Amino acid sequence: MNAAVPLRAIQPQTNERIYVTQPHLAPLEEFIPYLQQIWDSKILTNCGPFHQQLEAALCKYLGVRHLALFSNGTLALVTALQALRITGEVITTPYSFVATAHSLVWNGVKPVFVDVDPHTLNLDPAKIEAAITPQTTAIMPVHCYGKPCDVEAIQKIADNYNLKVIYDAAHAFGVQTDEGSVLEHGDLAVLSFHATKVFNTFEGGAIICRDAKTKQRIDHLKNFGFVDEVTVVAPGINGKMSEINAAFGLLQLQHIDEALARRKEIDATYREMLGGIRGIRCLPHGSEKAANYAYFPILVEADYPLSRDGLYQKFRDNEIWARRYFYPLISEFPMYRGLPSANQNNLPVAADAALKVLCLPIYPALSNSDLHRIVSVIEGH
Repeated sequence: MNAAVPLRAIQPQTNERIYVTQPHLAPLEEFIPYLQQIWDSKILTNCGPFHQQLEAALCKYLGVRHLALFSNGTLALVTALQALRITGEVITTPYSFVATAHSLVWNGVKPVFVDVDPHTLNLDPAKIEAAITPQTTAIMPVHCYGKPCDVEAIQKIADNYNLKVIYDAAHAFGVQTDEGSVLEHGDLAVLSFHATKVFNTFEGGAIICRDAKTKQRIDHLKNFGFVDEVTVVAPGINGKMSEINAAFGLLQLQHIDEALARRKEIDATYREMLGGIRGIRCLPHGSEKAANYAYFPILVEADYPLSRDGLYQKFRDNEIWARRYFYPLISEFPMYRGLPSANQNNLPVAADAALKVLCLPIYPALSNSDLHRIVSVIEGH
């Protein structure tokens, strides 16, 4: 979700705008030594020392075997599809940011939309098999709001039909399952490090893979296909993360546990304060290790006094920039609505959620006074 992000933190003053998310920024003075090292080395990009350090540090922190950094998450999605040579049709969700489907189209692949589960708003495994055709080559689910998909059910279907699985894990930084990192599931998983994400490098992304050979192919593809100065082995693109972005990521990683702890506090406070408000439903986040508190979505039900859009406008009137993530559905945009799978009759759960959802502000710098201000708007005070 690439909303414009002001660099300053929002202060608890009634005349300040509150955005749905803000970047977690480490202290500026801590970043200066990194910049000095870049200046001294004269290495600005092309997989320099900070790039290599961040890949290793993220592998250790996330508990994954291989990770390739990218300049943004969308290029990582496009490259992941290239890396697995995906063609034909790919089953995916209509309830996501448009980059999910756009990455398919940029690879000449046809998206096939399938409905979501009403409790998680993730791709519903029970609906996948009916959408499989002889042209289907892969499944691209999304860990929506950082909540894990039913990875076991999806993998079973993929194995039965010999399909690849690429997870759009843009929201799922640090999320765990009983078996370890959720990023280890599927053939590939793709992270976003955009400024609005739990962990950010200003702009950035990554592909997580299981073996060194696949990592090598991904590294070739993100650097024009170069192996060395005179050898090109693939029609690659320029997807490399710069040294400045990588350095910022290394600094951010030092503060990530503090940021996640504050997000958890905000999530708990919201749930306590909203629990008694009729017509407002909070989505369950499951077990604590399966949550990174990346977003705080609510569903505005029919028995709330205002419509979802009415509450959305009320927030705007009070300088609170809540967002309708995800509305409209991807399947409703002009480049997709003509697809047979985009028919809303086939996507009733996703269509219903898109008309009810509001993501409330959640970020480490959000003050308790602003939390009360946000909830008071919902209460009608």
